[in-house]
Amino acid sequence: MKQSSQSNKGWNNWLLISIVVALAVAPLIFVSGEYGGADGEAEEAITEVKPDYEPWFQPLFEPPSGEIESLLFSSQAALGAGLIGYAIGLYKGRSEKQKREE
Repeated sequence: MKQSSQSNKGWNNWLLISIVVALAVAPLIFVSGEYGGADGEAEEAITEVKPDYEPWFQPLFEPPSGEIESLLFSSQAALGAGLIGYAIGLYKGRSEKQKREE
């Protein structure tokens, strides 16, 4: 009985992974058009409403190219995900250790 329970969990995991991949790939296949960030859209909307608008602040660092900007953004996302994963694992490990001690 334990063997089939483990087998079902494996299939369920693969099913969930395939659904996530399909949800990530489907917009790339079925949605046509240009993908852009919210920053560009906001800048266009502001320029439409008030053409002489001047920003309050200037960026501290302007990346030399879009590729470097993407690299920095993805590095920031990976670092954040790593920190969140570490925190979740740390607290889960502490709670399991506490349960074993009781």
